[in-house]
Amino acid sequence: MTLKEPAPVAPGAAGGATTEPPHRATPWPDARAAAARAGADARAAAARAGADARAAAALAGNDARAEADTGEADPRCLPLGQALGQVLAEPLLALTDLPSFDTSAMDGWAVAGPGPWTVRAETPVLAGQAPAPALAADEAVRIATGAPVPPGTTAVIRTEHSRTERPGTGGTLLHALREVVTGQDIRPRGQECRAGDVLLPAGSAVTPVVLGLAAAAGYDELPVPRRPRVEVLVLGDELLTAGLPHEGLIRDALGPMLGPWLEALGAEVTATRRIGDDAEELYAAVTGSAAELVVTTGGTAAGPVDHLHRVLAKAGATLLVDGVKVRPGHPMLLAALGGGRHLVGLPGNPLAAVSGLLTLAQPLLAALVGTRSSGSRAPVLDAVPGHPYDTRLVPVVRRDEQLVPLRYNGPAMLRGIAVADGMAVVPPGGARSGQELDVLDLPWPPTSGAVPAQGACFT
Repeated sequence: MTLKEPAPVAPGAAGGATTEPPHRATPWPDARAAAARAGADARAAAARAGADARAAAALAGNDARAEADTGEADPRCLPLGQALGQVLAEPLLALTDLPSFDTSAMDGWAVAGPGPWTVRAETPVLAGQAPAPALAADEAVRIATGAPVPPGTTAVIRTEHSRTERPGTGGTLLHALREVVTGQDIRPRGQECRAGDVLLPAGSAVTPVVLGLAAAAGYDELPVPRRPRVEVLVLGDELLTAGLPHEGLIRDALGPMLGPWLEALGAEVTATRRIGDDAEELYAAVTGSAAELVVTTGGTAAGPVDHLHRVLAKAGATLLVDGVKVRPGHPMLLAALGGGRHLVGLPGNPLAAVSGLLTLAQPLLAALVGTRSSGSRAPVLDAVPGHPYDTRLVPVVRRDEQLVPLRYNGPAMLRGIAVADGMAVVPPGGARSGQELDVLDLPWPPTSGAVPAQGACFT
């Protein structure tokens, strides 16, 4: 069954002119909140189960069993080279003082006392070497940037701020060309941090700079949240995996798209499976999946081969969200499968599926891994037509700090979202020119150079 789309209304127009009553579904903000709660509850339940299992194993004296039984909820440690793009599961504590010894901040001379100084005839002190013997009063030695300063050093004099001479008595004297201040150009031990200091809180994004900081602080690997396992089930007898559409068959656009998108949201996609319009096969796939989240495409409405509701009822699932007041994508659903597992049912139309992904899957996954869904606000350049009583999600680009809607925004279209910077949240009734709208960010860098096309499409 195809649900009829009502005609768009201009911003500010009364919605009472339509003869179609609002469908019984969850308001869009409430649906996102329900998904976030479901993820947070599952995360908390897993943490409690892990703590209980560790306590029981510890009482039994079986540490190996404890580790095996609680690995599901515990963070995992990744080598630094594999941790980029993750978030920290625990605070990043300094494992050592930084610097871990007094070091020279410049190439020059390590000196002791007020000078002038007698230059000690020995090899310069270099980075990576053991500290040189202690300096006596009024003694100096060549030193390189990053080298440990010898004991007794009171300052480092930069090469360009010094001169040397050889008096008739032999040896070399060092003179400063500027005033010497005690401690100058010495990086003291612990200047940046002391061992045990909190460098970054849990939940911080692991950027290239964070990897460098972690390495400097003594880490070889970082604790990151275990990625929730997700299985994707693509439903429909009409879908092709290769070649051109023909004879009523269409290409599967969601199978190639959803796995990478879910990975970008922090999931570990264990499989993308294609299932025909077969209720028994779908039931076996849903009940047999070990994933924390099952994502299905299609089958959420009430057509002759839309089996998902019947399958969920047979599986004893609890519907948390059954339809959302949003266009496109209103037949989406969220169900609790038991044991902390959930199912997000996406509509089969591609942009409608994206809407479901951002409405239900994104906040649920963010809560599961302990992060926040990203978003922003910006004014819209021109007025945006709205749905009479539902929220609209519209692909937009940012131009000069304003939002420009993209033309190809029908539920079956991907051409608009392919060049979008995000999805603008348009309230029922539409948005006026200049009105600030929430924007759901996409989990990849914004596009640049795409030419926005004006207009709207509701079909």
